[in-house]
Amino acid sequence: MNAEVNKRWGILYCPKRDIFRPQKRWEKIEKILNERHIAFDKVQSENSSSVERLVTMMINNGYKTIVIVGGDSALNDAVNCLMQAPRELRESVALGVIPNGVMNDFARYWDIKEGEIEQTIDTLVKHRVRKVDLGCIRYMNRKGERCHRYFLNCVNIGLIASIMNLRRQTRRLFGSRTLSFTFSFLLMVFQRMEYKMNLKINSDQIKRKVMTVCIGSARGYGQTPNAVPYNGMLDVSVVYHPQVAQLIEGFYLLFTNKFLNHRSVHPYRTREVVVQEAAHALVSIDGRLMNTPEGSFKVGIEEEVINFLIPE
Repeated sequence: MNAEVNKRWGILYCPKRDIFRPQKRWEKIEKILNERHIAFDKVQSENSSSVERLVTMMINNGYKTIVIVGGDSALNDAVNCLMQAPRELRESVALGVIPNGVMNDFARYWDIKEGEIEQTIDTLVKHRVRKVDLGCIRYMNRKGERCHRYFLNCVNIGLIASIMNLRRQTRRLFGSRTLSFTFSFLLMVFQRMEYKMNLKINSDQIKRKVMTVCIGSARGYGQTPNAVPYNGMLDVSVVYHPQVAQLIEGFYLLFTNKFLNHRSVHPYRTREVVVQEAAHALVSIDGRLMNTPEGSFKVGIEEEVINFLIPE
């Protein structure tokens, strides 16, 4: 049985809750899988909290190819499950994605597009594996317990974390990525615009008011566009509070992948960021709001720890 399971894909389908008849998307994926004569077992998540339980079940049942039909948050849950497994077991598993989320930034890094299901499945069949890095945030929770959480894409601290949270909520309302981001931008005027921070990045100590910080192992939703998820480094963008006209310019540069050209953006490359203070700032990880850490926390990098299936 184990040999048979090893050859089968374990597929976790995370349906979008904001679209009509989400099963139609799965039916399309299933049709292509059957046309390619791919042996697979599929489970479906009931909600975001069930993803980790189902991925853990697949790992423990011997699946060596696990494909997430979902977005950045589902991938985040999957890699955190893999990191709980013994190293030998983890290294025997390859993780793939068919984009189906509110945000699919990590898939887009590899030019895996949501609408190109056939091309994506053909890529997965070729089983080209690339070991990728994971960022890791280590912090203390409100109970005084030491915690950590891994990420594929980025950690945001401050305004962009608030906007990402708004964007996720408005995407469920509007469906469209563009409309949701536009509406989130309009709601931004009601958000706190700057936060007192104390950051240590390499030999620099940044102690001042900051609008937002992005710490990316990958592109960080456009804020760390030069980040590479396999070079053992984190890219960091620290954004000071610009004037209103500069803020609008900043969002234009974000949309056009020229974010680092903005005069208020200060980029760094490092292996660790120490956040000694980030008063009242929300923190998001791979696009999902997390419980804000208590006190200081660190963000570091672990090199080439996950097998990820990528295009040629």
